[in-house]
Amino acid sequence: MFSSLKVRNYRLFFAGQVVSNIGTWMQRIAQDWLVLSLTGSATAVGVTTALQFLPMLLFGLYGGVLVDRLNKRRALLVTQSAMALTGIALALLTLSGHVLVWHVYLAAFFVGLATVVDNPARQSFVSEMVGPDQLQNAVSLNSANFQSARLVGPAVAGLMITGVGTGWAFLFNGLSFVAPIVGLLLMRGRDLHAVRRAPRGKGQLREGLHYVAGRPDLTWTIILVGFIGTFGFNFPVYLSAFADDVFHAGAGSYSLFNTLMAVGSLAGALLAARRGTAKLRVMLAAAVAFGGLELVAATAPSLWLFSLLMVPIGMFGMTVNVTANTTVQMGTDPAMRGRVMALYMMVFMGGSPIGAPIAGWITDTYGVRAGLAVGGAIAAAAAVVIGLVLARVGNLRLSVGWYGGHPRVRFVPREEREELAAAA
Repeated sequence: MFSSLKVRNYRLFFAGQVVSNIGTWMQRIAQDWLVLSLTGSATAVGVTTALQFLPMLLFGLYGGVLVDRLNKRRALLVTQSAMALTGIALALLTLSGHVLVWHVYLAAFFVGLATVVDNPARQSFVSEMVGPDQLQNAVSLNSANFQSARLVGPAVAGLMITGVGTGWAFLFNGLSFVAPIVGLLLMRGRDLHAVRRAPRGKGQLREGLHYVAGRPDLTWTIILVGFIGTFGFNFPVYLSAFADDVFHAGAGSYSLFNTLMAVGSLAGALLAARRGTAKLRVMLAAAVAFGGLELVAATAPSLWLFSLLMVPIGMFGMTVNVTANTTVQMGTDPAMRGRVMALYMMVFMGGSPIGAPIAGWITDTYGVRAGLAVGGAIAAAAAVVIGLVLARVGNLRLSVGWYGGHPRVRFVPREEREELAAAA
Protein backbone atom coordinates (compact mmCIF):
# COMPACT_ATOMS: atom_id res chain seq x y z
CA MET A 1 0.00 0.00 0.00
CA PHE A 2 2.90 2.42 0.71
CA SER A 3 5.61 1.01 -1.58
CA SER A 4 6.28 4.27 -3.49
CA LEU A 5 7.39 5.95 -0.23
CA LYS A 6 10.63 3.98 -0.52
CA VAL A 7 11.71 6.57 -3.11
CA ARG A 8 13.49 9.47 -1.36
CA ASN A 9 12.38 12.21 -3.73
CA TYR A 10 8.77 11.10 -3.47
CA ARG A 11 8.99 11.00 0.34
CA LEU A 12 10.10 14.65 0.34
CA PHE A 13 7.29 15.55 -2.05
CA PHE A 14 4.72 13.60 -0.02
CA ALA A 15 5.76 15.18 3.30
CA GLY A 16 5.65 18.70 1.89
CA GLN A 17 2.22 18.11 0.39
CA VAL A 18 0.84 16.91 3.74
CA VAL A 19 1.53 20.31 5.32
CA SER A 20 0.48 22.31 2.26
CA ASN A 21 -2.74 20.34 1.79
CA ILE A 22 -3.78 20.99 5.40
CA GLY A 23 -3.38 24.70 4.74
CA THR A 24 -5.28 24.42 1.46
CA TRP A 25 -8.26 22.80 3.17
CA MET A 26 -8.19 25.36 5.95
CA GLN A 27 -8.33 28.15 3.38
CA ARG A 28 -11.17 26.47 1.48
CA ILE A 29 -13.34 26.23 4.60
CA ALA A 30 -12.44 29.75 5.75
CA GLN A 31 -12.96 31.20 2.28
CA ASP A 32 -16.44 29.69 1.84
CA TRP A 33 -17.50 30.70 5.34
CA LEU A 34 -16.15 34.23 4.95
CA VAL A 35 -18.05 34.75 1.69
CA LEU A 36 -21.23 33.37 3.23
CA SER A 37 -20.77 35.68 6.24
CA LEU A 38 -20.16 38.74 4.05
CA THR A 39 -23.02 38.12 1.62
CA GLY A 40 -25.44 35.56 3.09
CA SER A 41 -25.73 34.05 -0.39
CA ALA A 42 -25.03 30.50 -1.59
CA THR A 43 -24.72 31.94 -5.10
CA ALA A 44 -21.79 34.09 -3.92
CA VAL A 45 -20.07 30.96 -2.58
CA GLY A 46 -20.64 29.36 -5.99
CA VAL A 47 -19.17 32.41 -7.73
CA THR A 48 -16.05 32.18 -5.54
CA THR A 49 -15.61 28.53 -6.44
CA ALA A 50 -16.20 29.34 -10.10
CA LEU A 51 -13.57 32.09 -10.12
CA GLN A 52 -11.00 29.75 -8.59
CA PHE A 53 -11.53 27.19 -11.34
CA LEU A 54 -12.28 29.55 -14.26
CA PRO A 55 -8.59 29.94 -15.26
CA MET A 56 -8.32 26.17 -15.60
CA LEU A 57 -11.31 26.18 -17.95
CA LEU A 58 -9.90 29.05 -20.02
CA PHE A 59 -6.17 28.32 -20.06
CA GLY A 60 -5.83 24.71 -18.84
CA LEU A 61 -4.74 23.27 -22.20
CA TYR A 62 -2.08 25.96 -22.66
CA GLY A 63 -0.83 25.14 -19.16
CA GLY A 64 -0.38 21.53 -20.28
CA VAL A 65 1.63 22.60 -23.32
CA LEU A 66 3.92 24.65 -21.06
CA VAL A 67 4.35 21.77 -18.61
CA ASP A 68 5.45 19.41 -21.41
CA ARG A 69 8.13 21.96 -22.36
CA LEU A 70 9.32 23.06 -18.89
CA ASN A 71 11.37 21.56 -16.09
CA LYS A 72 8.50 20.49 -13.82
CA ARG A 73 10.44 20.86 -10.59
CA ARG A 74 11.29 24.51 -11.33
CA ALA A 75 7.75 25.22 -12.50
CA LEU A 76 6.39 23.90 -9.20
CA LEU A 77 8.74 26.14 -7.21
CA VAL A 78 7.28 29.18 -9.00
CA THR A 79 3.61 28.17 -8.68
CA GLN A 80 3.86 27.15 -5.02
CA SER A 81 5.52 30.48 -4.19
CA ALA A 82 2.78 32.40 -6.00
CA MET A 83 0.02 30.62 -4.07
CA ALA A 84 1.84 31.28 -0.78
CA LEU A 85 1.91 35.03 -1.46
CA THR A 86 -1.81 35.02 -2.35
CA GLY A 87 -2.73 33.33 0.94
CA ILE A 88 -0.63 35.76 2.98
CA ALA A 89 -2.15 38.78 1.19
CA LEU A 90 -5.71 37.57 1.92
CA ALA A 91 -4.73 36.94 5.54
CA LEU A 92 -3.44 40.50 5.98
CA LEU A 93 -6.64 41.96 4.50
CA THR A 94 -8.85 39.82 6.74
CA LEU A 95 -6.87 40.35 9.94
CA SER A 96 -6.80 44.12 9.38
CA GLY A 97 -10.59 44.19 9.01
CA HIS A 98 -10.49 45.60 5.47
CA VAL A 99 -11.53 42.47 3.57
CA LEU A 100 -14.39 42.79 1.07
CA VAL A 101 -16.02 40.06 -0.96
CA TRP A 102 -14.27 41.20 -4.15
CA HIS A 103 -10.92 40.69 -2.40
CA VAL A 104 -11.85 37.03 -1.88
CA TYR A 105 -12.99 36.77 -5.51
CA LEU A 106 -9.65 38.20 -6.69
CA ALA A 107 -7.60 35.90 -4.46
CA ALA A 108 -9.55 32.87 -5.68
CA PHE A 109 -8.90 33.89 -9.29
CA PHE A 110 -5.14 34.35 -8.70
CA VAL A 111 -4.90 30.92 -7.07
CA GLY A 112 -6.71 29.54 -10.12
CA LEU A 113 -4.14 31.13 -12.44
CA ALA A 114 -1.28 29.45 -10.57
CA THR A 115 -3.18 26.16 -10.65
CA VAL A 116 -3.23 26.22 -14.48
CA VAL A 117 0.46 25.21 -14.43
CA ASP A 118 0.70 23.75 -10.92
CA ASN A 119 -1.87 20.97 -11.34
CA PRO A 120 -0.60 19.31 -14.55
CA ALA A 121 2.98 19.82 -13.35
CA ARG A 122 2.31 18.07 -10.02
CA GLN A 123 0.35 15.27 -11.70
CA SER A 124 2.97 14.50 -14.34
CA PHE A 125 5.97 15.09 -12.02
CA VAL A 126 4.93 12.02 -10.01
CA SER A 127 6.04 9.70 -12.81
CA GLU A 128 9.46 11.41 -12.89
CA MET A 129 9.91 10.81 -9.16
CA VAL A 130 8.80 7.16 -8.93
CA GLY A 131 8.89 5.74 -12.47
CA PRO A 132 6.22 3.66 -14.22
CA ASP A 133 6.31 0.70 -11.83
CA GLN A 134 5.20 2.74 -8.80
CA LEU A 135 2.96 5.23 -10.63
CA GLN A 136 -0.38 3.63 -9.69
CA ASN A 137 0.62 3.46 -6.03
CA ALA A 138 1.98 7.01 -5.94
CA VAL A 139 -1.14 8.49 -7.59
CA SER A 140 -3.32 6.73 -5.03
CA LEU A 141 -1.12 7.90 -2.14
CA ASN A 142 -1.27 11.46 -3.45
CA SER A 143 -5.04 11.27 -3.16
CA ALA A 144 -4.75 9.68 0.29
CA ASN A 145 -2.39 12.52 1.26
CA PHE A 146 -4.90 15.12 0.10
CA GLN A 147 -7.76 13.42 1.93
CA SER A 148 -5.73 12.94 5.12
CA ALA A 149 -5.17 16.68 5.15
CA ARG A 150 -8.89 17.07 4.58
CA LEU A 151 -9.45 15.28 7.90
CA VAL A 152 -7.27 17.77 9.76
CA GLY A 153 -7.76 21.00 7.81
CA PRO A 154 -11.55 21.48 8.17
CA ALA A 155 -11.46 20.55 11.86
CA VAL A 156 -8.65 23.02 12.60
CA ALA A 157 -10.32 25.64 10.40
CA GLY A 158 -13.60 25.28 12.28
CA LEU A 159 -11.84 25.78 15.61
CA MET A 160 -9.81 28.68 14.27
CA ILE A 161 -12.82 30.44 12.67
CA THR A 162 -14.90 30.25 15.83
CA GLY A 163 -11.92 30.98 18.12
CA VAL A 164 -9.74 33.66 16.51
CA GLY A 165 -11.24 34.35 13.06
CA THR A 166 -10.82 33.39 9.40
CA GLY A 167 -7.71 35.51 8.86
CA TRP A 168 -5.48 33.13 10.82
CA ALA A 169 -6.59 30.21 8.65
CA PHE A 170 -5.51 32.17 5.56
CA LEU A 171 -2.16 32.97 7.19
CA PHE A 172 -1.52 29.32 8.03
CA ASN A 173 -2.22 28.38 4.43
CA GLY A 174 0.22 30.95 3.10
CA LEU A 175 2.99 29.77 5.42
CA SER A 176 2.26 26.08 4.77
CA PHE A 177 3.73 26.35 1.25
CA VAL A 178 7.19 26.59 2.81
CA ALA A 179 7.12 22.78 3.32
CA PRO A 180 6.69 21.72 -0.34
CA ILE A 181 9.11 24.41 -1.51
CA VAL A 182 11.81 23.07 0.85
CA GLY A 183 11.01 19.50 -0.25
CA LEU A 184 11.48 20.43 -3.92
CA LEU A 185 14.80 22.15 -3.16
CA LEU A 186 16.12 19.08 -1.26
CA MET A 187 15.36 16.60 -4.06
CA ARG A 188 18.21 14.88 -5.88
CA GLY A 189 18.03 15.71 -9.56
CA ARG A 190 20.07 12.63 -10.52
CA ASP A 191 17.42 10.34 -9.01
CA LEU A 192 14.60 11.68 -11.18
CA HIS A 193 13.48 9.57 -14.14
CA ALA A 194 14.41 11.37 -17.35
CA VAL A 195 11.45 12.34 -19.53
CA ARG A 196 11.80 13.78 -23.00
CA ARG A 197 10.47 17.32 -23.04
CA ALA A 198 8.38 18.52 -25.94
CA PRO A 199 10.28 21.06 -28.07
CA ARG A 200 8.74 24.45 -28.72
CA GLY A 201 6.67 24.27 -31.88
CA LYS A 202 3.35 24.96 -33.53
CA GLY A 203 0.34 22.71 -33.29
CA GLN A 204 1.23 21.08 -29.95
CA LEU A 205 -2.16 21.88 -28.42
CA ARG A 206 -3.95 20.42 -31.43
CA GLU A 207 -1.63 17.40 -31.31
CA GLY A 208 -2.66 16.70 -27.71
CA LEU A 209 -6.37 16.94 -28.52
CA HIS A 210 -5.99 14.60 -31.51
CA TYR A 211 -4.13 12.12 -29.31
CA VAL A 212 -7.00 11.99 -26.80
CA ALA A 213 -9.64 11.90 -29.54
CA GLY A 214 -8.04 8.75 -30.94
CA ARG A 215 -8.24 6.96 -27.59
CA PRO A 216 -11.85 6.14 -26.58
CA ASP A 217 -10.73 4.88 -23.16
CA LEU A 218 -9.19 8.29 -22.40
CA THR A 219 -11.94 10.31 -24.08
CA TRP A 220 -14.88 8.77 -22.22
CA THR A 221 -13.04 8.67 -18.90
CA ILE A 222 -12.40 12.41 -19.18
CA ILE A 223 -16.03 13.05 -20.20
CA LEU A 224 -17.28 11.14 -17.14
CA VAL A 225 -14.93 13.10 -14.88
CA GLY A 226 -16.31 16.28 -16.46
CA PHE A 227 -19.90 15.42 -15.56
CA ILE A 228 -18.94 14.36 -12.02
CA GLY A 229 -16.82 17.47 -11.44
CA THR A 230 -19.35 19.89 -12.94
CA PHE A 231 -22.52 18.63 -11.29
CA GLY A 232 -21.60 16.24 -8.49
CA PHE A 233 -18.68 17.89 -6.68
CA ASN A 234 -20.19 21.27 -5.79
CA PHE A 235 -19.83 20.55 -2.08
CA PRO A 236 -18.73 24.09 -1.07
CA VAL A 237 -22.19 25.24 -2.19
CA TYR A 238 -24.20 22.29 -0.86
CA LEU A 239 -22.55 21.68 2.51
CA SER A 240 -22.42 25.31 3.62
CA ALA A 241 -26.12 25.69 2.72
CA PHE A 242 -27.09 22.46 4.50
CA ALA A 243 -25.24 23.59 7.63
CA ASP A 244 -26.65 27.12 7.59
CA ASP A 245 -30.14 26.89 6.04
CA VAL A 246 -31.39 23.31 6.52
CA PHE A 247 -30.01 22.27 9.91
CA HIS A 248 -29.40 25.82 11.25
CA ALA A 249 -26.01 24.84 12.63
CA GLY A 250 -22.75 26.79 12.52
CA ALA A 251 -19.26 26.56 11.07
CA GLY A 252 -18.59 23.53 13.27
CA SER A 253 -21.21 21.45 11.43
CA TYR A 254 -19.86 22.58 8.07
CA SER A 255 -16.40 21.40 9.17
CA LEU A 256 -17.93 18.13 10.42
CA PHE A 257 -19.48 17.43 7.02
CA ASN A 258 -16.14 18.01 5.28
CA THR A 259 -14.25 15.92 7.83
CA LEU A 260 -16.57 12.92 7.52
CA MET A 261 -16.42 13.14 3.75
CA ALA A 262 -12.64 13.15 4.06
CA VAL A 263 -12.78 9.94 6.13
CA GLY A 264 -14.58 8.21 3.28
CA SER A 265 -12.29 9.76 0.67
CA LEU A 266 -9.20 8.59 2.55
CA ALA A 267 -10.59 5.05 2.70
CA GLY A 268 -11.31 5.17 -1.04
CA ALA A 269 -7.78 6.37 -1.84
CA LEU A 270 -6.08 3.71 0.34
CA LEU A 271 -8.21 0.96 -1.16
CA ALA A 272 -7.18 2.18 -4.62
CA ALA A 273 -3.50 2.09 -3.56
CA ARG A 274 -3.94 -1.48 -2.36
CA ARG A 275 -5.76 -2.66 -5.52
CA GLY A 276 -2.75 -1.78 -7.65
CA THR A 277 -4.70 -1.68 -10.93
CA ALA A 278 -7.20 0.77 -12.37
CA LYS A 279 -10.31 -0.81 -13.87
CA LEU A 280 -12.95 1.09 -15.82
CA ARG A 281 -15.80 -1.02 -14.41
CA VAL A 282 -14.76 -0.05 -10.87
CA MET A 283 -14.80 3.62 -11.87
CA LEU A 284 -18.25 3.36 -13.48
CA ALA A 285 -19.81 1.43 -10.58
CA ALA A 286 -18.39 3.92 -8.10
CA ALA A 287 -19.78 6.84 -10.13
CA VAL A 288 -23.28 5.32 -10.10
CA ALA A 289 -23.05 4.74 -6.33
CA PHE A 290 -21.76 8.28 -5.80
CA GLY A 291 -24.67 9.86 -7.65
CA GLY A 292 -27.21 7.57 -5.99
CA LEU A 293 -25.95 8.40 -2.50
CA GLU A 294 -26.19 12.13 -3.25
CA LEU A 295 -29.85 11.58 -4.10
CA VAL A 296 -30.34 9.80 -0.76
CA ALA A 297 -28.49 12.54 1.15
CA ALA A 298 -30.71 15.19 -0.46
CA THR A 299 -33.70 13.71 1.38
CA ALA A 300 -31.95 13.06 4.74
CA PRO A 301 -34.28 14.31 7.51
CA SER A 302 -31.67 14.82 10.25
CA LEU A 303 -28.22 16.33 10.62
CA TRP A 304 -26.71 13.06 11.89
CA LEU A 305 -28.03 10.94 9.02
CA PHE A 306 -26.80 13.51 6.51
CA SER A 307 -23.41 13.56 8.25
CA LEU A 308 -23.06 9.76 8.13
CA LEU A 309 -23.86 9.70 4.41
CA MET A 310 -20.83 11.93 3.81
CA VAL A 311 -18.54 8.94 4.49
CA PRO A 312 -19.67 6.65 1.61
CA ILE A 313 -20.15 9.65 -0.67
CA GLY A 314 -16.52 10.59 -0.06
CA MET A 315 -15.33 7.00 -0.56
CA PHE A 316 -17.08 6.46 -3.90
CA GLY A 317 -16.23 9.96 -5.13
CA MET A 318 -12.54 9.36 -4.41
CA THR A 319 -12.68 5.93 -6.06
CA VAL A 320 -13.92 7.60 -9.25
CA ASN A 321 -11.25 10.29 -9.04
CA VAL A 322 -8.26 8.02 -8.33
CA THR A 323 -9.27 5.35 -10.84
CA ALA A 324 -9.85 7.91 -13.59
CA ASN A 325 -6.60 9.75 -12.81
CA THR A 326 -4.56 6.54 -12.85
CA THR A 327 -6.25 5.28 -16.02
CA VAL A 328 -5.41 8.50 -17.85
CA GLN A 329 -1.81 8.78 -16.57
CA MET A 330 -0.85 5.15 -17.17
CA GLY A 331 -2.49 5.06 -20.57
CA THR A 332 -0.74 8.19 -21.87
CA ASP A 333 2.59 8.54 -23.66
CA PRO A 334 5.05 10.37 -21.31
CA ALA A 335 5.73 13.07 -23.93
CA MET A 336 1.99 13.82 -24.01
CA ARG A 337 1.28 13.47 -20.28
CA GLY A 338 1.36 17.18 -19.44
CA ARG A 339 -1.16 18.04 -22.14
CA VAL A 340 -3.43 15.08 -21.42
CA MET A 341 -3.39 15.71 -17.66
CA ALA A 342 -4.06 19.39 -18.30
CA LEU A 343 -7.13 18.40 -20.32
CA TYR A 344 -8.17 16.00 -17.55
CA MET A 345 -7.79 18.66 -14.84
CA MET A 346 -9.38 21.33 -17.06
CA VAL A 347 -12.48 19.19 -17.50
CA PHE A 348 -12.61 18.06 -13.86
CA MET A 349 -11.86 21.40 -12.20
CA GLY A 350 -12.84 23.71 -15.03
CA GLY A 351 -16.41 22.44 -14.88
CA SER A 352 -16.87 24.26 -11.57
CA PRO A 353 -17.27 27.70 -13.20
CA ILE A 354 -20.30 26.20 -14.97
CA GLY A 355 -21.61 23.88 -12.28
CA ALA A 356 -21.05 25.97 -9.13
CA PRO A 357 -23.19 28.98 -10.17
CA ILE A 358 -25.91 26.62 -11.46
CA ALA A 359 -25.83 24.72 -8.16
CA GLY A 360 -25.93 28.02 -6.26
CA TRP A 361 -28.89 29.28 -8.32
CA ILE A 362 -30.86 26.05 -7.85
CA THR A 363 -30.05 26.16 -4.13
CA ASP A 364 -31.19 29.77 -3.74
CA THR A 365 -34.31 29.28 -5.91
CA TYR A 366 -35.55 25.79 -5.07
CA GLY A 367 -33.57 24.88 -1.95
CA VAL A 368 -30.34 23.03 -1.32
CA ARG A 369 -32.08 19.63 -1.29
CA ALA A 370 -33.13 20.15 -4.90
CA GLY A 371 -29.63 21.28 -5.84
CA LEU A 372 -27.95 18.20 -4.36
CA ALA A 373 -30.56 15.87 -5.88
CA VAL A 374 -30.07 17.32 -9.37
CA GLY A 375 -26.29 16.99 -9.09
CA GLY A 376 -26.50 13.37 -7.96
CA ALA A 377 -29.01 12.43 -10.67
CA ILE A 378 -26.83 13.88 -13.44
CA ALA A 379 -23.70 12.12 -12.10
CA ALA A 380 -25.42 8.72 -11.92
CA ALA A 381 -27.07 9.08 -15.34
CA ALA A 382 -23.76 10.09 -16.95
CA ALA A 383 -22.03 7.01 -15.51
CA VAL A 384 -24.72 4.68 -16.85
CA VAL A 385 -24.71 6.22 -20.34
CA ILE A 386 -20.90 6.31 -20.60
CA GLY A 387 -20.71 2.71 -19.36
CA LEU A 388 -23.02 1.64 -22.18
CA VAL A 389 -20.99 3.65 -24.72
CA LEU A 390 -17.70 2.07 -23.56
CA ALA A 391 -19.32 -1.37 -23.69
CA ARG A 392 -20.36 -0.75 -27.27
CA VAL A 393 -16.93 0.60 -28.24
CA GLY A 394 -15.29 -2.41 -26.60
CA ASN A 395 -17.69 -4.84 -28.31
CA LEU A 396 -19.14 -5.90 -24.95
CA ARG A 397 -22.59 -6.98 -23.84
CA LEU A 398 -24.30 -7.19 -20.48
CA SER A 399 -24.31 -10.67 -18.95
CA VAL A 400 -26.71 -11.58 -16.14
CA GLY A 401 -26.47 -15.03 -14.57
CA TRP A 402 -25.55 -17.08 -11.52
CA TYR A 403 -22.03 -17.67 -10.25
CA GLY A 404 -21.35 -19.76 -7.13
CA GLY A 405 -24.99 -19.64 -6.16
CA HIS A 406 -25.16 -15.83 -6.38
CA PRO A 407 -26.45 -13.48 -9.10
CA ARG A 408 -23.72 -11.93 -11.21
CA VAL A 409 -23.98 -8.92 -13.51
CA ARG A 410 -21.02 -8.07 -15.72
CA PHE A 411 -19.93 -7.03 -19.21
CA VAL A 412 -18.51 -9.80 -21.40
CA PRO A 413 -17.21 -9.88 -25.00
CA ARG A 414 -19.96 -10.51 -27.53
CA GLU A 415 -18.38 -13.82 -28.51
CA GLU A 416 -18.44 -15.05 -24.90
CA ARG A 417 -22.07 -13.98 -24.56
CA GLU A 418 -22.99 -15.92 -27.70
CA GLU A 419 -21.16 -19.00 -26.40
CA LEU A 420 -23.01 -18.77 -23.07
CA ALA A 421 -26.34 -18.46 -24.89
CA ALA A 422 -25.54 -21.46 -27.08
CA ALA A 423 -24.55 -23.52 -24.04
CA ALA A 424 -27.79 -22.57 -22.28
